[in-house]
Amino acid sequence: MEQTKLANPGPLGLMGFGMTTILLNIHNAGFFPVMTVIVSMGIFYGGLAQVIAGILEFRKGNTFGTTAFTSYGFFWIALVGIWYLPTSPATAPSDATFVGIFLALWGIFTGFMFIGTLKGNRALQFVFASLTLLFALLAIGNISGDHGIIHIAGFEGIICGASAIYLAMAEVINEQFGRTILPIGAPKGAAH
Repeated sequence: MEQTKLANPGPLGLMGFGMTTILLNIHNAGFFPVMTVIVSMGIFYGGLAQVIAGILEFRKGNTFGTTAFTSYGFFWIALVGIWYLPTSPATAPSDATFVGIFLALWGIFTGFMFIGTLKGNRALQFVFASLTLLFALLAIGNISGDHGIIHIAGFEGIICGASAIYLAMAEVINEQFGRTILPIGAPKGAAH
């Protein structure tokens, strides 16, 4: 029985994550308010595209990719829900401290996921290390009410998102050319 070669869903998930992260953190850095651009990207590219990438990683047998993309895709959808779902007496709007706790939980999750990258390439390690730091800064900024920390997080988040875009494009371009055009820092012991 002939096996069909499956495409790598990683770049799709990384682009959905990276581009949406940059847009949100342009807001966090203080350049723009939350706008429809961020909300739409959060639902459709950061959210749905990452969930689709996670499902495709499942098909490939990649537990890490499935967990990462599906979780962060639903993170984006949940974040938009926190901002815009209608409220009632039973569902009061979230205050900044509780949003900070939400972000801290995602930071803990991301810290554990970072450990999983230690067998991967250096670019992936950077994405997850910088994302762990981003969640920590956003959690501290929201819990303490310190908007200066949130602004710093915004600039760090732009770097995090850009690193995900770089890794996505490296995976696409390197595969297209069949050799390393954009280096990603292969893990120790891997063929270069």
